[in-house]
Amino acid sequence: MIDFEKLDLYKDNNRLEAKRATGGLPQSIWETYSAFANTDGGFILLGVEENPDKTLNVLNIENPEKLVSDFWNTINNSNKVNVNILKDKNIQIVEYSGKRIVAIEIPRAERMDKPIYLNNDIWSAYRRNGEGDYRCSKDSVKAMLRDNANETQDMIVLETMPFSVFDYNTVKSYRNVMAASRPNHVWEYLDADDFLLKLGAIGRGEDEKLHPTAAGLLMFGFEYEIVREYTHYFLDYQESFDADLRWTDRITSTSGEWSGNLFGFYYKTYNKLIQNPNIKIPFKIENGYRGDDIPVHKALREALANCLINADYYGEGGVVIKNNTNMITLENPGTLRIKVEEAICGGFSNPRNSVLMKMFNLLDIGERAGSGIPNIYYVWATQKWESPQIKERLDRIERICLALPIK
Repeated sequence: MIDFEKLDLYKDNNRLEAKRATGGLPQSIWETYSAFANTDGGFILLGVEENPDKTLNVLNIENPEKLVSDFWNTINNSNKVNVNILKDKNIQIVEYSGKRIVAIEIPRAERMDKPIYLNNDIWSAYRRNGEGDYRCSKDSVKAMLRDNANETQDMIVLETMPFSVFDYNTVKSYRNVMAASRPNHVWEYLDADDFLLKLGAIGRGEDEKLHPTAAGLLMFGFEYEIVREYTHYFLDYQESFDADLRWTDRITSTSGEWSGNLFGFYYKTYNKLIQNPNIKIPFKIENGYRGDDIPVHKALREALANCLINADYYGEGGVVIKNNTNMITLENPGTLRIKVEEAICGGFSNPRNSVLMKMFNLLDIGERAGSGIPNIYYVWATQKWESPQIKERLDRIERICLALPIK
């Protein structure tokens, strides 16, 4: 929020745009509306100009009521803006030192409303980058359209693919882990294909025949089959525990030494992450056995599963996990489907790939209630480590990065 009694203390930035508007509603306001809505929201101040040092100079609008009326008339014109996401409370006339201005609060648009675009041209969508409004790339618009759908990305039935895309050794390994996590589950004695159908790894297409789903391909497929659907698919674990070496270990989905799917990558990577030398494992005995699982382990499982579940596998850059002595970072292609603040507070789950979430949940990995990220922050606080950081990159390559300091 803005404290309008202290406007002189603010500067134009990536969440605040000043426009003179003394001659009427500026045309550039719509690009800024689109950019704020498609990024992380922000404020537009009409009747304010930016000084050379980026501080704000409050002018005066003679008839702000007309400006507000013109704004509402235009934003509700679908030929100008495809969606109006504002309510009456988002616009107010403010008085500052005897001068009147208009303040417009633009919230971050919900994924179902994106992209916000102009002039009946879906490619005229904008994003906020630094202090400017920039037209979205076609890849960014396509990514927003994928997230716009009611069904999550991994529900797609891939009608051109046969069951031979699956590595059935991976399916067997998954079932063994599930049997240990959920003994005597009702699916335990199903044959492989019936099990995959119940799991959501295969589904019925428009041709009324069964085919792999996107989730099934990603979780159980061979890497060389996965890249037929996801051109940019790439999984990369990088370990650096020695300053003199670029990597002390590395795992990639393209090595040809293993299946290259998400299930295999998850377990290979998790078993490496918990060997970080700064994660101390207390020695304790439970029921006659050593119990090595600690809250940090659970938090790392949450973080890794969350990274894989929320990746946009059509996006560029792949999944990259970096395990350094004092920092673990997890990066995936795509943007956040909710605000950073909402992810940290928890209580709301909006996965990009809901079937993958179900598959991990059945192994007791990940949380459906949106408590995964808050739990990571809580565990890091109890360890007295620096707080985790979630960052969203919105330039040509869209990325989400979770940084976990271990110090």
